[in-house]
Amino acid sequence: MPSKVGSAQTSPTLPSPAQGVRWTTPIVETPGIVVLASWVWRLVRFLVTLPFRFPVMVASAAVSVSSWWWFGWLGLAVLCGVASVVALVWWLLWPDSFRVCVALRVLAWWRHVVVYRRHWQPVLVISGLAESYQERRYLPRIRRVSCTSWADRVRVTLVAGTSPADFETRVSELAHGFGAPSCRVVVEGPRRITLEFPRHDTLAEPLDAFPMTHHVDLSALPVGVCEDGSQWRLRLHGTHVLVAGVTGSGKGSVIWSAIRAMLPAVAEGVVQVWAIDPKRMELSYGRGLFARYADDGESAVTVLESAVADMQDRARRYAGRQRSHTPTTADPFVLVVLDEVAFLTAYHPDRDVRRRAENAIATLTSQGRSVGFSVLAALQDPRKEVMNLRNLFPDKVALRLDEASQVDMILGEGARDRGANAHLIDPGLPGVGYVRMEGSPAPVRVRAAYVSDDDITAMTEVYGSEVV
Repeated sequence: MPSKVGSAQTSPTLPSPAQGVRWTTPIVETPGIVVLASWVWRLVRFLVTLPFRFPVMVASAAVSVSSWWWFGWLGLAVLCGVASVVALVWWLLWPDSFRVCVALRVLAWWRHVVVYRRHWQPVLVISGLAESYQERRYLPRIRRVSCTSWADRVRVTLVAGTSPADFETRVSELAHGFGAPSCRVVVEGPRRITLEFPRHDTLAEPLDAFPMTHHVDLSALPVGVCEDGSQWRLRLHGTHVLVAGVTGSGKGSVIWSAIRAMLPAVAEGVVQVWAIDPKRMELSYGRGLFARYADDGESAVTVLESAVADMQDRARRYAGRQRSHTPTTADPFVLVVLDEVAFLTAYHPDRDVRRRAENAIATLTSQGRSVGFSVLAALQDPRKEVMNLRNLFPDKVALRLDEASQVDMILGEGARDRGANAHLIDPGLPGVGYVRMEGSPAPVRVRAAYVSDDDITAMTEVYGSEVV
């Protein structure tokens, strides 16, 4: 019989479907000349781009070396002395520009080298943001680090095939990895993001009530400060606002700060505040400031249905004549303040009261924006079975919450991944929360000003009147 050894060696054996197919990547050794050329190219590119990336540092080094070369150590010492005197005078006379042009740039360079460049690889690898392909590891690249008065901004170029969502789901790991209180991801463009790391908590200190000004802008009422130090301005005209937080989280600070900012317009008659206070503790203290007031279920529903009737009457008069509302004494802007709105929608024992209240709130929030009616509601429990009208409030404020899942209930899906950790707010920081405005997916950390009992008493004495 002929031997089948040769044929067995030359015939390929196809694996059965049960065995599957194993794919292997051939290992190709890179020639040494290619590796050397790669390192030379990196060195040349670094030297060429260095003056553009760090112009001040390169210019200073060039001038220092030139002074030493031409005038020796004495020339270098004189140059350093003159530069120190100029810097001192600059700092004393123009501290703001010195901080922006010198201090923050030096701080950014130091943080870039010591904090981010040094820990970049281990933090990203451990947090799962490093990508591997053909036995090689690829990391997002730091393009630039800049500093503001309160935070570091790290601009990053992503690895091809990744998305900003990969970073948004790991903001907690990044914050702890680089020793920051929090982290926020800002999308700049395709494959470009900015990681914002606060260096300290700018909202740790409480805020006193803001002074009242004669000019009232209902689309930008000053009620607190943002994490970057700018003023938090709350829009009420043309929108509805929902404030959620547990007991003691500072919901009253948001409500009273908004009311305080509108009082000059209330005195002029172009703004009215209708208040509903089931607890009889929060808003009753300034009862004389309100055009309408209710503190039980039946009277609250009456106020809400009266607001719906006035809104619909105004809409009939505006039909075919105008599409937007301008506050006047004839048609004032009406703000309906609902404290503990869940009492009317879920907890009231009378089912008919709950039904009427929910219908009235739904009508106001769905039709009232364009005719000058706005709802500012506060609640503790954001679950849908307690408050199923959350989506009718375009602007939302999440103060301290009990559970992580409640963050997305208030601020929308993905808010917690973008850094809005309202469930981690310190109980000792009332008024601190996160705001998500209509049309903006990025939550902003804010703190509302505290309006004390003495402030409310003074406001009532100056602007108060008898309740209708």
